[in-house]
Amino acid sequence: MNDPGDAVEARYAELAERFAGEPGVTLPGADGGRRGFGADALKVDGRIFAMLVNGRLVLKLPRTRVEALVAEGEGERFDSGPGRVMREWVAVLPDSADRLDALAAEALAFVRSGSPQKS
Repeated sequence: MNDPGDAVEARYAELAERFAGEPGVTLPGADGGRRGFGADALKVDGRIFAMLVNGRLVLKLPRTRVEALVAEGEGERFDSGPGRVMREWVAVLPDSADRLDALAAEALAFVRSGSPQKS
Protein backbone atom coordinates (compact mmCIF):
# COMPACT_ATOMS: atom_id res chain seq x y z
CA MET A 1 0.00 0.00 0.00
CA ASN A 2 1.34 3.44 -0.90
CA ASP A 3 1.90 5.92 1.90
CA PRO A 4 0.22 9.27 1.06
CA GLY A 5 3.16 10.99 2.76
CA ASP A 6 5.50 9.46 0.17
CA ALA A 7 3.44 11.00 -2.64
CA VAL A 8 3.55 14.41 -0.95
CA GLU A 9 7.31 14.16 -0.46
CA ALA A 10 7.75 13.15 -4.12
CA ARG A 11 5.62 16.10 -5.22
CA TYR A 12 7.70 18.44 -3.04
CA ALA A 13 10.90 17.06 -4.60
CA GLU A 14 9.41 17.78 -8.05
CA LEU A 15 8.70 21.37 -6.96
CA ALA A 16 12.27 21.76 -5.72
CA GLU A 17 13.57 20.50 -9.06
CA ARG A 18 11.23 22.82 -10.97
CA PHE A 19 12.32 25.94 -9.08
CA ALA A 20 16.03 25.04 -8.79
CA GLY A 21 17.02 27.29 -11.69
CA GLU A 22 15.01 30.32 -10.63
CA PRO A 23 17.08 33.38 -9.66
CA GLY A 24 17.41 33.74 -5.89
CA VAL A 25 15.84 30.35 -5.11
CA THR A 26 17.61 28.07 -2.63
CA LEU A 27 16.68 24.45 -2.19
CA PRO A 28 15.90 22.54 1.01
CA GLY A 29 19.04 21.83 3.00
CA ALA A 30 21.05 24.59 1.29
CA ASP A 31 21.56 26.26 4.69
CA GLY A 32 24.41 23.87 5.45
CA GLY A 33 22.52 21.56 7.78
CA ARG A 34 20.94 24.33 9.84
CA ARG A 35 17.95 22.97 11.75
CA GLY A 36 14.79 24.70 12.89
CA PHE A 37 11.79 26.28 11.23
CA GLY A 38 12.26 26.48 7.50
CA ALA A 39 15.49 24.49 7.35
CA ASP A 40 13.94 22.14 4.78
CA ALA A 41 12.08 24.82 2.84
CA LEU A 42 12.18 26.31 -0.64
CA LYS A 43 13.29 29.92 -0.31
CA VAL A 44 13.66 32.94 -2.51
CA ASP A 45 16.11 35.62 -1.45
CA GLY A 46 16.36 33.86 1.92
CA ARG A 47 12.62 33.84 2.61
CA ILE A 48 10.40 30.77 2.62
CA PHE A 49 7.76 30.38 -0.09
CA ALA A 50 7.10 26.63 0.15
CA MET A 51 7.80 23.95 2.74
CA LEU A 52 7.00 20.42 3.71
CA VAL A 53 5.60 20.21 7.25
CA ASN A 54 4.43 16.94 8.78
CA GLY A 55 3.68 15.46 5.38
CA ARG A 56 1.82 18.53 4.12
CA LEU A 57 2.80 20.99 1.40
CA VAL A 58 2.57 24.51 2.77
CA LEU A 59 2.75 27.71 0.70
CA LYS A 60 2.97 31.40 1.57
CA LEU A 61 0.28 33.40 -0.23
CA PRO A 62 -1.63 36.63 0.39
CA ARG A 63 -4.19 36.29 3.17
CA THR A 64 -7.10 36.86 0.76
CA ARG A 65 -5.79 34.11 -1.52
CA VAL A 66 -5.46 31.72 1.43
CA GLU A 67 -9.06 32.50 2.43
CA ALA A 68 -10.25 31.83 -1.14
CA LEU A 69 -8.38 28.50 -1.35
CA VAL A 70 -9.86 27.41 1.98
CA ALA A 71 -13.37 28.43 0.86
CA GLU A 72 -12.90 26.50 -2.43
CA GLY A 73 -11.78 23.39 -0.54
CA GLU A 74 -8.31 23.55 -2.10
CA GLY A 75 -6.41 24.00 1.17
CA GLU A 76 -6.46 24.42 4.91
CA ARG A 77 -5.13 27.23 7.04
CA PHE A 78 -1.68 26.31 8.33
CA ASP A 79 -1.40 25.97 12.09
CA SER A 80 2.25 26.16 13.20
CA GLY A 81 1.35 25.11 16.74
CA PRO A 82 -1.60 24.82 19.05
CA GLY A 83 -3.83 27.77 18.22
CA ARG A 84 -1.23 29.52 16.05
CA VAL A 85 -2.92 29.87 12.68
CA MET A 86 -0.72 31.59 10.13
CA ARG A 87 -2.93 33.83 7.99
CA GLU A 88 -0.62 33.94 4.97
CA TRP A 89 0.12 30.21 4.89
CA VAL A 90 -1.99 27.45 3.36
CA ALA A 91 -1.57 23.68 3.51
CA VAL A 92 -2.51 22.47 0.03
CA LEU A 93 -4.88 19.50 0.07
CA PRO A 94 -3.82 16.39 -1.88
CA ASP A 95 -6.80 16.75 -4.23
CA SER A 96 -5.31 20.07 -5.37
CA ALA A 97 -2.04 18.50 -6.51
CA ASP A 98 -2.85 19.21 -10.15
CA ARG A 99 -2.80 22.93 -9.32
CA LEU A 100 0.30 22.74 -7.14
CA ASP A 101 2.79 24.05 -9.73
CA ALA A 102 0.66 27.13 -10.37
CA LEU A 103 0.07 27.72 -6.65
CA ALA A 104 3.78 27.34 -5.89
CA ALA A 105 4.59 29.82 -8.66
CA GLU A 106 2.11 32.24 -7.06
CA ALA A 107 3.83 31.75 -3.70
CA LEU A 108 7.25 32.39 -5.24
CA ALA A 109 6.03 35.59 -6.90
CA PHE A 110 4.34 36.76 -3.69
CA VAL A 111 7.42 36.25 -1.54
CA ARG A 112 9.76 37.61 -4.20
CA SER A 113 7.65 40.79 -4.37
CA GLY A 114 8.28 41.38 -0.70
CA SER A 115 5.00 39.97 0.67
CA PRO A 116 3.50 43.44 1.02
CA GLN A 117 0.44 42.21 2.89
CA LYS A 118 1.21 41.51 6.54
CA SER A 119 -0.21 38.49 8.35
